[in-house]
Amino acid sequence: METSHRKRKLPPSSLSDATADEDDDTTAPSSPSTSPSSPSRPSSPSSSHSDDDDDDSLHTFTAARLDGAPPSSSGRPPKPESSTVSAAAAAAAAAAAPKPDSASAAAGDGKEDPKGLFTDNIQTSGAYSAREEGLKREEEAGRLKFLCYSNDGVDEHMIWLVGLKNIFARQLPNMPKEYIVRLVMDRTHKSMMVIRNNIVVGGITYRPYTSQKFGEIAFCAITADEQVKGYGTRLMNHLKQHARDADGLTHFLTYADNNAVGYFVKQGFTKEITLDKERWQGYIKDYDGGILMECRIDQKLPYVDLATMIRRQRQAIDEKIRELSNCHIVYSGIDFQKGKLGGRQISGGIPNHDQPFLLITNMNEHPDAWPFKEPVDSRDVPDYYDIIKDPIDLKTMSKRVESEQYYVTLEMFVADMKRMFSNAKTYNSPDTIYYKCASRLESFFSNKVASQLAQASTKN
Repeated sequence: METSHRKRKLPPSSLSDATADEDDDTTAPSSPSTSPSSPSRPSSPSSSHSDDDDDDSLHTFTAARLDGAPPSSSGRPPKPESSTVSAAAAAAAAAAAPKPDSASAAAGDGKEDPKGLFTDNIQTSGAYSAREEGLKREEEAGRLKFLCYSNDGVDEHMIWLVGLKNIFARQLPNMPKEYIVRLVMDRTHKSMMVIRNNIVVGGITYRPYTSQKFGEIAFCAITADEQVKGYGTRLMNHLKQHARDADGLTHFLTYADNNAVGYFVKQGFTKEITLDKERWQGYIKDYDGGILMECRIDQKLPYVDLATMIRRQRQAIDEKIRELSNCHIVYSGIDFQKGKLGGRQISGGIPNHDQPFLLITNMNEHPDAWPFKEPVDSRDVPDYYDIIKDPIDLKTMSKRVESEQYYVTLEMFVADMKRMFSNAKTYNSPDTIYYKCASRLESFFSNKVASQLAQASTKN
């Protein structure tokens, strides 16, 4: 068993946003990174730095070795470890990476092909499931991989680790580069990496304490131009499944600063530590200014296939609702004709569209109609809608007339017109031009209505 070690108080370090995930739908970017300062020197101030500076921190890894060296110069067999994925995703990943350990078989992989089970409707599946399945399709196509490696001496793996180290250095500018290199390249640490088109775009570095069955997350970051795509959540899901199946872990612990707490909470971490203190005290570092958080790894959940599980559950609930409810049934509407209901003529019903159409046309052509042709602009009259609670204007009434659906009786049309005159007289004083226009237009309208009603009664 490992003895107590690495317990030290370290100065806090400020972080930039390391990753951003809009999970489900409506959350702000967070910074999921635990960030210890170097025990050998204080936290360095934030400063700009070049990729050349990043590469200098690993002196023994030269460009010549990257270009054309034998596959391994360490004298030890490689120890590749890939995260657990579904059968289709694993086949795609196997073409570019060594086979994972036998212990990392998927505990929750199903045999059914989820493609035929559900639709791609976000309303049905939810934003989280839709995004997760999109990333899963990229994995199956081989464009996206989630692989876990440590410093095993294999050139390709070392290139990816150096790329991950550079991402951590860029996203965490206050973190000493030497400390980042020490942890990423430490053979007791592992790194779960997001590899898109064979280029590392982010990852999580952690240390598994297999004897204590928990792991400590050291760094977590996604490169700036690949954030808000769901990689952070997908990365954490792969890490949980790999840590459970390959390392036998039951918990994760990490120290998070205020910027990182939001991300970790969304990934199932909590500030309440339920893990026995004897299992972790003395094994992980203490950080000043950090909040210790814990995540329990479920031993049955298929973390890399949660989207399919959630969609199955949603479908089962939807089917049960349909059994117990008739809310999905659409009934035909009431069949009626304008001016008639139940075969009887409505009092004041409009036999055709001529009456309101002629009236609204005459009103728009009247010289006193100019104040009423458009809705009142609140920018010109800020308090208008505080006083007038039921506004109306000729433009709105014209649209209602053209729809041939709104004014089923002439009385409704007349009521709207009278309300327009009443609003003008309520808001404006009698000596204003608006009040006078309203009075003249109202008189004109009353005469027109009386004339049309007289003509209609004569014809009848």
